[in-house]
Amino acid sequence: MAGPRPVCPRPPRGRAVRREVAALDLGTNNCRLLIARPHPEGFQVVDAFSRVVRLGEGVSATGRLSPEAMDRTLEALRICAAKLARRRVAQVRSVATEACRRASNCAEFVARVYAETGLALDIISPAEEARLAVLGCQTLIEPAARQTLVFDIGGGSTEVVLIERCTLPSAGEDGLAMVGWVSVPWGVVSLAETEAADGGSAAARMAAFSRMAARVAAHLGGLSARLGADVQLLGTSGTVTTLASLHMGLARYERRLVDGAWMETADLRALSHRLAGASPAERAGIPGIGPERAELVVAGCAILEALLEASHARRLRVADRGIREGILRSLLARHGGA
Repeated sequence: MAGPRPVCPRPPRGRAVRREVAALDLGTNNCRLLIARPHPEGFQVVDAFSRVVRLGEGVSATGRLSPEAMDRTLEALRICAAKLARRRVAQVRSVATEACRRASNCAEFVARVYAETGLALDIISPAEEARLAVLGCQTLIEPAARQTLVFDIGGGSTEVVLIERCTLPSAGEDGLAMVGWVSVPWGVVSLAETEAADGGSAAARMAAFSRMAARVAAHLGGLSARLGADVQLLGTSGTVTTLASLHMGLARYERRLVDGAWMETADLRALSHRLAGASPAERAGIPGIGPERAELVVAGCAILEALLEASHARRLRVADRGIREGILRSLLARHGGA
């Protein structure tokens, strides 16, 4: 499952194939594609696509992907396949995560995706998901950091990885090694589905927020016990980038300002609490959230709350990068930058 798969239709014979690679990340909530070419600094993105598909909607309750969710997702995947075919991409890796791991009808969905789009989905393990997320954002790890806690808040699960700078045989050339890891079985979609969308009052909404944070915290004890006082927090997810953008007061999202930014965790927690206490209508009216994220953002804030409480870190670095970038780096390294 780990290797890149071809995308159909294949490039016509006799026509040159561009030196481009692609990464498709089909998560519980989003379908995202990056197409890139080699660059002296790693890679240069030449095309991208992102759409909220909510593939995992209802999976935690039924154990199955719904027909409506599959149809929404296939519509997005057809757009991705068309982009790949148009650019004649030679190497692509398409991965799917927690929603597909949980769903009993996953094999049926994967077969339908291949039949209708030519995309061969790899259902990756939580460990592989965590590895790719770390690979995608590890350039944001501070050279002086002895420990870094990298987390990726997904739609169906949250991957949390402890990185240490050491001389272990498992460490890479940069001296970094994964020394601890946990896959928390809660993401923004699955966690939001455990609570009513609106408790009717700010107090009831905050109580629901606390219950969600406690569900996540129950899975972090073993890892948090290993953290030192100076651990660097590195967060990659829509939750973190959205909160950073809101805190900066940006009229519209600007990746160049958000990616790599440092945030005070006290500011993030204060903003999270304000959002959690607000009504769905109030959250929906906030630019950068809107009706589509009004429910999910609170679940994401609850996951972040548990992580911040477990780490006791005073600052967090924001990463607008992750699994897709990790896939691209893997593909380019495997083929010698070609």
